[in-house]
Amino acid sequence: MSTSTGRRVGEAIRAEFPIFEHTTYLNSCSQGALSHRVRAAYEEYLAGWDENGAEWEFWVERAEAMRAGFADLLHGEPDEVAVTTSVSQGVSGVVSALPFERGGRTRIVISEYEFPTVGQIAHAQELRGAEVVHVKPEPDGSIPVERFAEAIDERTALVCCTTISYRTGHRHDVAAIAEVAHEHGALVLADSYQAAGAIELDVRTLGADLVTGGTVKYLLASAGLGFLWVRGGVLERLLPTQTGWFADEDIFRMDISDYSPHATARRFDAGTPPVPNIYAGVAGLGLIQETGVPAIEAHVSALNTRLIAGLEELGATVVTPADPARRGPLVCVASTDAPALVASLAEERITCSLRDRNLRIAPHYYNTDSDVDTLLDALSRRRALLA
Repeated sequence: MSTSTGRRVGEAIRAEFPIFEHTTYLNSCSQGALSHRVRAAYEEYLAGWDENGAEWEFWVERAEAMRAGFADLLHGEPDEVAVTTSVSQGVSGVVSALPFERGGRTRIVISEYEFPTVGQIAHAQELRGAEVVHVKPEPDGSIPVERFAEAIDERTALVCCTTISYRTGHRHDVAAIAEVAHEHGALVLADSYQAAGAIELDVRTLGADLVTGGTVKYLLASAGLGFLWVRGGVLERLLPTQTGWFADEDIFRMDISDYSPHATARRFDAGTPPVPNIYAGVAGLGLIQETGVPAIEAHVSALNTRLIAGLEELGATVVTPADPARRGPLVCVASTDAPALVASLAEERITCSLRDRNLRIAPHYYNTDSDVDTLLDALSRRRALLA
C-alpha cells in the first residue's frame, strides 16, 4: 500500500460517512465515523464466510495486508510490526519480556498522560518486582523532557511517553525523551493511538523503540485491532512470555513441544487474528492512505486553530496548547460541568466527549469549518458551562 498525496478532505470526502447527514460529529478520538467502505468490508467478510465457510488462506492474507498497511503508515517494515487485538495486548507482551530482576533494571517511568492501559499494565508489574514512577505535568499542562530526565536512571527498563495526551491534547517531544532514555540504556514506548491516522508518524525519526496504536479512532475502523511496532535493533532483547500460536516461527507446524518465537516482530502476535476487524481495518486505513496523513494533519490543524480562536473569543479556558507544534488532533476546553455540557450538545446532535473536567473536541479530515462554527455557536449559548 502506498500513501497518496491527494487532498480529499472536508466536503470532498464527507459523503463517504453517513453520520453527517444528521449529526455534527466531533468525537473521532473516541471512535472514527463509520464509512460506507468499512461497512462494505464487514459485509464482504460475512459473504465469504457464508459462501465458503473457513477461508483461512485468504484470512491470513488479509492479516498480512494489514501488517503491511500499518508498516506503511509508520514508515517502517512489515517485519517490524505485530498485528494485535489492542494496545493492551502489545504492551503486555512487551513488559512480559522484561525480567525486573533484583539489582537490575526494575523501573518503569510513565507520564501522567498515559492511557489507563499503559498505567495499569505498568503497575501490574509491581507484582513482579517493578517500581513505577509517574512524571507529572507542569502548571501549564506540558510535561517537558526535563521532568522525564529527573525520573530516568540506570535502573530504568522502560519509559512510556504517549505521543498525544488523550486527556489534554498535549504533544510529547518523544525524540527528546528517547534521547535521554537511551543515554541510560532504557527502552521507550510511545503509545500513539491518539495520533495514528491524524498525525504523521515516522518511526525512523520518532525516536521510540516501541510504538503502539489501533484502528478505532483516526484510522476509521472498529475496536479489536491494533499494532505494535518494534525497532529491529531491540527485538533480540525482547523475548515475550505472553504469546500465542500466531507468534510461533512456523504457525502451520502446530508444534506443542517447545516455545519457538518468530524471529521478527511477529513474536508479539498472539492467537487467532481478529479477522472481521482486519477486513474493516484494511478498508479504513485505505481511506486514510488515499488522502495521506500529511494532508489530514494540515486540515485538522487548521480546523483546530479556528476552533481555539473561537473558544478564546468566548472567554473559554482552552486546556490544549494553541501552538500547533505542541498539540495533537484534539482540543480540550475546561467546563463547569462537563457531563452536562456533553449531554446538552447532544440534544442538538453535536457529538463530543469529556475527559476529566474538560469538553473534548476531536475533528478529523471529514470535518469542515461549518462544523466548527456550529459547535462554537452552540457553546456561545452555553457560556455558563464553560469554565
